[in-house]
Amino acid sequence: MFNTMKYVRSNGRANNALRPVKISPGFTKHAEGSVLIEFGETRVICTASVEERVPPHLKNKGLGWITAEYGMLPRSTETRTTREVRNGPSGRTHEIQRLIGRSLRAVIEMERLGERTIYLDCDVIQADGGTRTAAITGSFVALVLALRRMKERKMIDTIPVRDFVAAVSVGVVYGHVMLDLEYIEDSKAEVDMNIVRTGSGKFIEVQGTAESNPFSQEQMTEMISSANRGIEQLVGLQRQILGNLR
Repeated sequence: MFNTMKYVRSNGRANNALRPVKISPGFTKHAEGSVLIEFGETRVICTASVEERVPPHLKNKGLGWITAEYGMLPRSTETRTTREVRNGPSGRTHEIQRLIGRSLRAVIEMERLGERTIYLDCDVIQADGGTRTAAITGSFVALVLALRRMKERKMIDTIPVRDFVAAVSVGVVYGHVMLDLEYIEDSKAEVDMNIVRTGSGKFIEVQGTAESNPFSQEQMTEMISSANRGIEQLVGLQRQILGNLR
């Protein structure tokens, strides 16, 4: 449990430090691109699948499409969660799926895909906070791997990616700004924020909510600064796997 006076993060992690992050490419056999991404105890399988069709509103326009689906396995959490296939996706799931799709489309030249759809499936196999940010960071790697497979198959001429994309959570917990929140921290946070940014430093999305007390401009600046440092490290890990995007 938290002690408001003497809270120490797991493994003595500093407030502005990421959890250990690991990205394992080629995690599944059949998908055009896949990774297992681990943010501490949070683990998400991200796969990219290519299909030769686009949504009806894009037919005959010469544009491709990128979309995402997100789900949590029943025992990815402490207590069993009912599979959403029975009751349909929750509002939270819809929100996260749209966020992942928007984040990746922001750096892709859709006209170079041809009339194809790339599906990013993000399956949470273990959740300990930050599942959506892990899904975005991992999905970007899976997407680039899929695009490279498409180029090898001469489906596209170039890799149509303008920049890297990564995401991280940040928040205020007992008055302290903390990066990359674990579940116990997220559940107690006074402010909860998710930030999606490109490798060149441009913001795609900033989602921030005061769960209890409103936050100050100074705290906002500190949260953005901490998130920037975290995203730079995540992009560095992506670069180690992918090298040059082209």
